[in-house]
Amino acid sequence: MKNYFDLTGRVAVITGASSGLGVQMAKALANQGADIAILARRKEKLEQAAKEIAALGVKCIPVKCDITDTAQIEEAKKEILAKLGRIDILVNSAGTGGVAPTVDVSDEMLMNEINIDLVGTFKMARAVAPEMIKQGFGRIINIASMYGLVGNMIAPSAAYHAAKGGVVNLTRALAAEWGKDGITVNSICPGYFVTELTESTLKTEQFAAYAKGAIPVGRYGDEGELDSTVIYLASPASNFVTGMNIAVDGGYTRI
Repeated sequence: MKNYFDLTGRVAVITGASSGLGVQMAKALANQGADIAILARRKEKLEQAAKEIAALGVKCIPVKCDITDTAQIEEAKKEILAKLGRIDILVNSAGTGGVAPTVDVSDEMLMNEINIDLVGTFKMARAVAPEMIKQGFGRIINIASMYGLVGNMIAPSAAYHAAKGGVVNLTRALAAEWGKDGITVNSICPGYFVTELTESTLKTEQFAAYAKGAIPVGRYGDEGELDSTVIYLASPASNFVTGMNIAVDGGYTRI
């Protein structure tokens, strides 16, 4: 039987992969045979995650990188190519998520959201695209958010919504531009998952009560429930899928 999800021989780069969803998706791709480069700013956490991923039987290199810094991205790309030889898959998972009423959002907070969630995603895609174009193959998977598709009435976060909405349409634009080059560009729009970044908000009684009523399945996402979507979009099974935004949110964006 053919394994439509086999990634043996591919190299995947995952940003924001020192913890949370980034590490989970890196492990998911490694379990399908891909060699992995994980990028983030926290060196010690990166190195620990790299050991866990390498234990799955693939190569994994930790690369310290601030994705808002063009020079650091270029250095990271050189290191990945030197050690792993190619870049086939990019998962733009790095992100932030400040919650504050819009009238209280400072310029600093606004630009932090935009720079990490949107500009960093743009810069990473721009950096790896020439390598993918040369080889006539590439998979770019942007981690947006269900809040890039809809608004919300429980956690005011307009800057985050704006940045993730930008990622959703950036995905469409890059898919249109690079389709002829053999590169597919899609995004995943996760719903509520408990991570290091979201735990303090999601575990409050008020938010838990809201989520239970707003999410048709009545719960937050469990660890690993993004895995099948990222594997699908990285694999040969999705060869004819590009420019799409897939919500993995328990039905939150059903309307």
